[in-house]
Amino acid sequence: MIIDVYNHILPKKYQETIDKKVTGRDTSAPSTIWSKTVYTLVDLDARFRIMDEFQDYIQVVSVAAPPPYAIAQPPLAIELAQIANDELAELVQKYPSRFAGGIATLPMNDPEAAVAEAERAVKDLRLRGVEVFTDIGGKPLDSPEFMPLYAKMEALGRPIFIHPRGEMSTPDYAGEKISHYRLWLKLRWPYATALAVSRLVYGGVMERFPGLQVVTHHCGGFIPYLAGRLDWGDDTNEMLFGQRDVYLKEKSLNYFRRFFYDTATSGNTAALLCAMDVVGIDQMVFGTDMPFDTQLGRRLIHDTIASVERMGLGEEEKKKIFRDNAVQLLRLPLGAL
Repeated sequence: MIIDVYNHILPKKYQETIDKKVTGRDTSAPSTIWSKTVYTLVDLDARFRIMDEFQDYIQVVSVAAPPPYAIAQPPLAIELAQIANDELAELVQKYPSRFAGGIATLPMNDPEAAVAEAERAVKDLRLRGVEVFTDIGGKPLDSPEFMPLYAKMEALGRPIFIHPRGEMSTPDYAGEKISHYRLWLKLRWPYATALAVSRLVYGGVMERFPGLQVVTHHCGGFIPYLAGRLDWGDDTNEMLFGQRDVYLKEKSLNYFRRFFYDTATSGNTAALLCAMDVVGIDQMVFGTDMPFDTQLGRRLIHDTIASVERMGLGEEEKKKIFRDNAVQLLRLPLGAL
């Protein structure tokens, strides 16, 4: 069994509600383009045909970007999140052999409503976690207004999935109008992930909520590769610059090692080996980022499976990445798998 914990879908009712109720929206926005070009986001039959090419492959689905709070203000953002989560729960119930679970989306521009929706999604809809993006309307994830959500997710014992966010409209250099060569996607997204999880560590969130579980997309962005530099910076900052800016009870790497890192590196085995060396195999879960490739998801599934196979792991170690770690993290019922 291979459980893909980080892939994306656009529930039909959710997309239709966006098209109907979100006004003044650029028709070139990602979800509008993707629903037409990457049609396995919305066409379940096409999605299932691709999934059938991979033996014993099942998904835990989350809603594709942009999140509701990026395109609508409350109360519409709340309504969109509820519609999306209701539909995710319906998909899991209707297609249990395809979808092992769903990850809820939240109206993060209303923190109180986000907490309420997280509880509803987990307790009533039986979704397996929630997703937030690397910033909330430009605010970092260690902002005080988000602490109730972390407390709630810790109490529920369910993970938060972090997805990067960035736009082509943000230029790479001063004097330019846009980001060129799609560097906003290639480089800024991994940086956004690294920045967001670093704020959770250095902002004291992981220390304050010791039971909080967080899943990072794209294998933590730059974090595994920069682990040595982060550790070095913690130790030398006070000596070099005459000031202390890290006030944690433990070394920061201990908190970074609490995150879960998915395998969505577009087939890059070296990145997976780097992550395993830094955080250990028990903190790695299988994720593909399906369906965002030129083959409507086929390539990402194939290449991600192959990248894990090339890690040189024993069968029990591979089983942890492909299945066991996800079962434990998401509390998936063994009888259904």
